[in-house]
Amino acid sequence: MAYKIWVDREACIGAGTCVDIAPNVFALDDEDICVVLDPTGDSDQDILVASQDCPMQCIYLFNPNTDEQVYP
Repeated sequence: MAYKIWVDREACIGAGTCVDIAPNVFALDDEDICVVLDPTGDSDQDILVASQDCPMQCIYLFNPNTDEQVYP
């Protein structure tokens, strides 16, 4: 299952934890704010850990089939 991913860019502080854990999915833009590159770029487990380790908890994951929020 490839998560649907939404980032609350206003809450992001640019810590980069998500990029460290799932570098094929997340990047920091020129304002050091998280952007999604490719929601299938890393494993679902890595994407979940990246969202869990975000200090601002601003990465939201959704089930692509039901749109149910999976995390947080």
